Order: sequence, then structure tokens, then C-alpha cells
Amino acid sequence: MTRDSRWLGWDGRVLRLQADVPCSLHLDGAPFEPLVPGDFAREFAVAPGGGVELMFSLCDADGSDLAPPWRVRFGEPAQFGADVWRGDARALRPLADLPLPAPDIWRTAPPAAIVVPIYNSPQCVQRCITALSRHTPLARRKILIDDASTDPAIAGILRQYTNRPDILIRRNARNLGYTASCNLGIALAGKADVVLLNSDTQVGPRWLERLRLTAYSDARIGTVTAVSDNAGAFSVPEFERHCPIPGRWTLEQAQRALLQQCGGCLPQLPTGNGFCMFVKRGLFDAVGTLDAAAFPAGYGEENDLCQRAERAGFTHVIAGDVLVQHERSASFGEARRATLGAQGMAVLRERFPDYEAKVGATLWSFERRVLDWRVRRLYAGTDGHYAAHPPRPRIAVIDAEAAFESDAAEILHAEPSDPVALRAWLVRHAIEAAQTANPAAAHAAARVGVPVFDAAGIAGWVANTRRLA
Repeated sequence: MTRDSRWLGWDGRVLRLQADVPCSLHLDGAPFEPLVPGDFAREFAVAPGGGVELMFSLCDADGSDLAPPWRVRFGEPAQFGADVWRGDARALRPLADLPLPAPDIWRTAPPAAIVVPIYNSPQCVQRCITALSRHTPLARRKILIDDASTDPAIAGILRQYTNRPDILIRRNARNLGYTASCNLGIALAGKADVVLLNSDTQVGPRWLERLRLTAYSDARIGTVTAVSDNAGAFSVPEFERHCPIPGRWTLEQAQRALLQQCGGCLPQLPTGNGFCMFVKRGLFDAVGTLDAAAFPAGYGEENDLCQRAERAGFTHVIAGDVLVQHERSASFGEARRATLGAQGMAVLRERFPDYEAKVGATLWSFERRVLDWRVRRLYAGTDGHYAAHPPRPRIAVIDAEAAFESDAAEILHAEPSDPVALRAWLVRHAIEAAQTANPAAAHAAARVGVPVFDAAGIAGWVANTRRLA
């Protein structure tokens, strides 16, 4: 290693090194973690790439190598000076996915309703509703709350959806404010779980199913928040930055890339974020809804809710495989957003003096570094999957021959094994639709929100997906 920096060892799970200058630890050619001068140890709870081969290197601030790569295997101790494997960085492989909800819990889980508070910004609202309608099952209620918008275009947009049985539209007679509008939607949802979704967002394939499965993978989870291109601490792959999707992909293709490659990435934070946050009804029952008096325009209301819930025993996680595009501040603008944010933080500091310390302690967890690193590899095109084809919908063909063009979708064949194993396989492989005539397989797929078609139906689904892409 150059200068006085040197590898100190790898015991199969812990990497130890000494750095004499500020630099960055790279894994498989992509930045993993910044380093300051001194001795450093990083424990790897899992292999971030999903396999066992790891390629470590150090780079300076300009991206120049400070040392040759060191190739080791996860779980096997190694001495610096010799690679234990050769070749290029390995393609990303799936991480161990979350456990599926227990059958009895899943059977009794409430349905989910989506609450979208709206105030002006008609172009954003139209894109939001279009994506929501495209990627959300008809069985899920969408509750649109127009908070007395002053832009007449909003009324025209909402009028298009007045006869949709899955959409409920309410217009406030006067402006109640963001938080009160959210609470109105939560009340209208009845006993359902709720997703709070900003009107300047665009959801993607299987977004709701993944949030819901994640929420019920552990009884302690109270909220699940998506990741975004522009949502502060929930932006990937770089925290507190606008992170544009790669120019070679459409938004939907980027959403599919994370859906297919970032399952199992589940960092915890002391809060969620209301741009796209799934909230269990049990959390509202335990601690109440949002505090509209203290946070009338938002900016702190979800943090307050999550901290109250944390005191009641709930946890809050990030779903790395659900990417939601976010304009941010479309209704308020940057200046007012900053003012509202400062006001909200003052209330949070008074109520929860340790809140910021808890954020700092969890923000750069190992799980979060793994998530960001996998997204960096996807965006850089070094993931090993999408060079020949951009991300496509994955379709499971079970006990059948594929009845559609293979270039329009990725075909995965599955055996109709026992229902629990099949459900886990469908979730692990981010399946968006299934073709089968097997009743047991169809029932298993439906249990995890995967639509099932016969040969004619799947061909139509694929054609429609291609047309709308």
C-alpha cells in the first residue's frame, strides 16, 4: 500500500487497515465508506454483493488507487499479500430477503389505503395519480384530499377520477394545512393501514406490496419508508442530495433495478418520512395520529409521530427496494421549506432531546452503507445484470410455456413446490406477474400480491406494460 497506509488483516468478517490520509474504502470497484486517517475496522455482517467474493481497495479523494485491490472471501480469514480468488468484481446477487409474514398475521392484517394530500402543483399531481393508478391494485383505496387548492387545474384533474370505485376524493372547504389533511385521510381510511404519499411523487412497480410485506415481516415495525432520488436522509445513493437516475434508464427502469437488486436492505432510523411512508393502523391506535397543532404545515409531523411510536416499542425501517421519485417542495418552494423545517426541528428538540443523536447514530449503519453501495453499482452500470437489457419486468412461468415475447420481460421458471416456498421465491425474485394454470400456484402468488394470468392474459399484460413504459 502506498505511503504509510496498509492493510492490517481480514478475519473473515472484520477488515482492519491503517490509513494515513483521508480516503475511501471501495468494494468491488464502488465506494463503500469514507475513511479518516488512523486505524480502522469495519465488520461485515453479510457480504454486500450477495456472494462470498469481496474485492477491497483504497482510493484517494481524486479516485486514484492508493493500493492494489485485495481479493478475499467472506467467512474465510486471509493474510494480505495474496489474493484468494482472481478476476473482476462479481455481479450483484440477491441478499437474504426478509421473512414472509406468518400466515396467521398475514390473514388478519388490515388492507392498505393510500392518502394523498393535494395543494396546487397540477403537473405533479397528474403525474402522481397516473403512476399511482398504474402501479397500485384496484382493490387498494386511494384517498385524494384537495386542501382547497387555488389553482383551478386541480379540480379538472380530480374530475377525471370521480367515477373510479377505488378512488375517494375530498375537497376541503378551506385550507386546513398539510397535517390536518393527512389526519382527515387517515380517518377516512377507517381501520386500514395507511400510506402517506406526497402529491409530488411517482411510485413504481410493486411499490405497495413490498412496503406492506416489509411492514409485516416483524411485529415491531411501525413504519416503512421508501427510498428516493430526492428525499433528504432517504435519498439514495447519496444522503441529502438530489440523486438523478441514470440517463440510460427511464424512471420505471430505475425503480425495477432497485426492486430486483435491493431487497433485503432494511436500514433502521428513528423516523420515517411522509413523502412515502407506510404506517400500520396499530401504530395509530397506540399513539394517535399526526400533531396538526404543533406541525400544521408538516415538516416534523412524521418525526414526532415516529418518536412517540418508538417510545411505545415500534421501530422504523427503510425499504431499499422501493424507489419513489420525489420533486420535493413543489407546493411550498425551497425558502419556505427551510423555514418550516427549522420551526419543526425546534419542537422536536424540545420534545425529544436525544432525537438528533439517535439520527446520527443510525444514519450510517452498515445496512445503510450496503444499500447505498448496491445502488451505486446499479447506477454506475457495474452490477453485472443490465448491460444487455435495461431492467425489465420479471414474470414467473409455472407449469407452462411462456406465452409472450421474451425481449419484453425477463422470464423465470418456477416449480410449483409447497406454497410457502413458492411465495418466498416469488418475493425474493421480485416477480411482477405469473403465468400458470395451476390453482395452488395461483393461490400462492395471489397471497403475496402477484397477479396471475393464463396464456392469453399474460400476453396482454406484457403488451400493456411495454406500451406504457
